[in-house]
Amino acid sequence: MSMGFGSRRRGANYRDSDDGSPRATMRQLLPFLLEHKKVLSVVIALSMAGALTTLAQPFIVGEVITVVEAAQPLGYLVWALVALVVVSAGLSGFRHYLLQKTGEGVVLSSRKALVARMLNLPVAEFDQRRTGDLVSRVGSDTTLLRAVLTQGLVEAVGGALTFVGAVAAMIYLDPVLFLLTALVVSIAVTAVVTLSRRIRVASRKAQDKVGDLTASVERAISSVRTVRAANATAREISTVEKDAEGAWRLGLAVAKISALVVPVSGIALQVAFLVVLGVGGFRVASGALAIADLVAFILFLFMMIMPLGQAFGAISSVNQALGALGRIQEIISLPSETEHDAVQDPSALVAADHTHPAVVFDNVTFRYPESAHKTEAEKLIAQELGASAVESLSTGEIKAIPDAHRAVLNSVSFTIASGSKTAIVGPSGAGKSSILSLMERFYDPQRGTIRVFGHDSTQIDRQALRNFFGYVEQDAPILAGSIRDNLLIGSPAASDAELEAVLGEVNLLDILARDPEGLDAPVGEGGVLLSGGERQRLAIARALLQAPDILLLDESTSSLDGPNELLMKEAIDKVSVDRTLVVIAHRLATVVDSDQIVVLKQGMVEAIGTHEQLLESSTLYKNLAEHQLLV
Repeated sequence: MSMGFGSRRRGANYRDSDDGSPRATMRQLLPFLLEHKKVLSVVIALSMAGALTTLAQPFIVGEVITVVEAAQPLGYLVWALVALVVVSAGLSGFRHYLLQKTGEGVVLSSRKALVARMLNLPVAEFDQRRTGDLVSRVGSDTTLLRAVLTQGLVEAVGGALTFVGAVAAMIYLDPVLFLLTALVVSIAVTAVVTLSRRIRVASRKAQDKVGDLTASVERAISSVRTVRAANATAREISTVEKDAEGAWRLGLAVAKISALVVPVSGIALQVAFLVVLGVGGFRVASGALAIADLVAFILFLFMMIMPLGQAFGAISSVNQALGALGRIQEIISLPSETEHDAVQDPSALVAADHTHPAVVFDNVTFRYPESAHKTEAEKLIAQELGASAVESLSTGEIKAIPDAHRAVLNSVSFTIASGSKTAIVGPSGAGKSSILSLMERFYDPQRGTIRVFGHDSTQIDRQALRNFFGYVEQDAPILAGSIRDNLLIGSPAASDAELEAVLGEVNLLDILARDPEGLDAPVGEGGVLLSGGERQRLAIARALLQAPDILLLDESTSSLDGPNELLMKEAIDKVSVDRTLVVIAHRLATVVDSDQIVVLKQGMVEAIGTHEQLLESSTLYKNLAEHQLLV
């Protein structure tokens, strides 16, 4: 969906605010409005028609006063005035409905565009950002865009006509009174413009704090069992309350600044009214102004001040919306996962040519992207240098760590033959899971080449590349919903028979038997209604259902007991026929029959061979085997 968001890079349309946070501009806000230009054209036309009916009323009131003074019958004047009032009210109501409808459309389209961009961001962005803050941008920030329409920006177009018409009429009736009125109004406008700059900065800070609050709540809820077990409920409540209080304080700051705008317009109206009443009364007494013209002038004064009030409100709401839009644009401006891919023809089909090796790593070096937050890179550095040492490091110091230490993988080379079973083993932090992430192109290496079935992986469309793989993560997520929902994620066309068959392969048919809803049985948030082993087996079943050419298993049997681990091993052996299997395992007993075992140590290949060969050639592998009683 194209929203016409303008540049997706920092530039002339996207600059930082005074506090250093990204800030949107009016130019970036316009596409949201122009997407609904047909409806807005009708709204503007209604606003102009309403302005004309409003401007006509003071003239008729003046005529009524003149007729009454002359003791003549009112005739059609009363009915004309009533008709103008009724028509003006009807136009206003219809215009309000269209604006509300369009405002909801702006929120919907902005949410669609934001979610589409967010879910296409590189995995590295999710490593560096908090889930709750991203959710807040979709929910809270987009809602503020509605205020741009519903609180005066578009209505200000009709208000502008009313304002111009009222000014012209006031100049026509009495230029002296108009100059006095203009002086008071200009002072008010200057004050509002000054305040509006502060509103934008304060609104951005408030939305950031709401993002912090959402992130804290999301963290506490998602880990509620851990929190309860650790008797940390009170501490988590305190943490959330602090973020809530921070959002409250910044919200108050916005309210205080915005509240100043309201009395400014009120004072301007009252002062202008008193000036007109006093000076105008004097001019009537001196015969320089007719009483009917004074009444008409006062009515036009209110008509001039009312659009100004709308404009003041519009300035306030637009600045709040621009603060929120800055947070939205911060995500929209980020490049998607595929934006810089060098794929020549993304639609070209790439077949799995089994005459070539399934996967080849050729001198691959990789390190995770740097970030101001704790990232996967720091976790891995901590495993090598010590957590306490890394905890005290600043971002600059992290970057200063030599590449040899920061690199997760250093000059890694190995070949996985098509149809073979390859195990990757090694101590924690050796870079095993990173190898699978590179195969799936969640990241690209800084140096070296990864080939899949003879093709450079960076030259294959990511979606086509991932069709080769079935990937089961170490902590494979189970999505809220039913068993069926989880199985159909990657295979939406699978039949019930196919679903039951794959559950049988991973020894999970018993979960269907114990619940009358069968495949539609709920699994709970994060699969909480299943045991740890059941969650892992369901994730494996989900991958097997896609019938991939290459199956990647990252510690897939770590949560299984002995009998289920044996059944799982038998199932994996069965499905690995005519399929390439890559397994990461700490339990060497599950991989001793592999065609080859790649031993990693500190991001480098320490040895490659079969179980028997490695017992002779690799001291590290032999130590691992001895600790697991395999020697």
